[in-house]
Amino acid sequence: MRRDIPPLDEVRRITQKKRDAWWTVLLVDPVATPLVRLTAMRTRITPNQITWGAFLLGLGSAACFALGDWRWLIAGAVIYHLSFILDCMDGKVARLTGTGSVFGAWLDFVFDRIRVMACAVALMWGQYDRTGESLYIWAAVAVVGLDTLRYINSLEIFKIRHSMRKQIKVRLKAARRAENQAELAFMEDLLRDNPEADVEQDLQKARSEAGIPEAPEVAPVVKPQVIDLHQEFRHKFPAYLRARSFLLRHRIRTHLVSGIEFQMGVFMIGPLFDVVLPATIVSGALLLVFELAIIYKLLLSTRDFTRTIDSFEERKVMAAA
Repeated sequence: MRRDIPPLDEVRRITQKKRDAWWTVLLVDPVATPLVRLTAMRTRITPNQITWGAFLLGLGSAACFALGDWRWLIAGAVIYHLSFILDCMDGKVARLTGTGSVFGAWLDFVFDRIRVMACAVALMWGQYDRTGESLYIWAAVAVVGLDTLRYINSLEIFKIRHSMRKQIKVRLKAARRAENQAELAFMEDLLRDNPEADVEQDLQKARSEAGIPEAPEVAPVVKPQVIDLHQEFRHKFPAYLRARSFLLRHRIRTHLVSGIEFQMGVFMIGPLFDVVLPATIVSGALLLVFELAIIYKLLLSTRDFTRTIDSFEERKVMAAA
């Protein structure tokens, strides 16, 4: 049965994330998004069924990898990428049709981890059986460990950032009521719609400090109070702003080697070019570098958080004086 589905441009707007991994933006979305529209318009396939399809294809990829021969490595790499395209489609179909569920999100996450584990063990076992080189056994352990580390680190950082934002909102809630302050906005949220938001904020602050008046507004606008928990990081690495603005304008997040790129390095680039071990080592090293960068960025962000909380306390003392 045919569904009423909007044009492709509108489907892109609804289904594609504002920021995503460069591999997804450049190599997956151009294929997945039209397929999502076709799937939603022509079929009654559910997101969970697509998740199952991606999982079964992933197991098929693992079976190819286990055979070890270069022809099967190429087949496994191609099937793995098809599996990943389906994996990206399930969430898009859920957003487009409004059929997502909490259980579906859990199923997607668990199947992803099982797929990575199965493919890692199968790929490295196939290469160990082919060469007799024991380093492949350690490579399998490393791939599973790094994939797990990536997701644990991501979850913990999300929880810490959520906690910081929640504490700031609580501190401002009473002050906003008492002093009739503007609404609160976080810089990281503003950047999703405007990649230049923090640059514009810095320019506005510099003009104010220099005594340069702002251009008059046609109508009075109530500007939100912006909380930026990445100030110290931006000031330490000013070149980062230009690179980040360019990437965000193309929907690419600045975390260039995440779990997705790591998987593709190990399960696509390595098998396609028969350089499994070198590709695994390079992909793992790059993943660790970017994870350490995120941790360092979080450390600087906690300092910004402490300064923000301290500024609230100072305002409270001054108001009471």
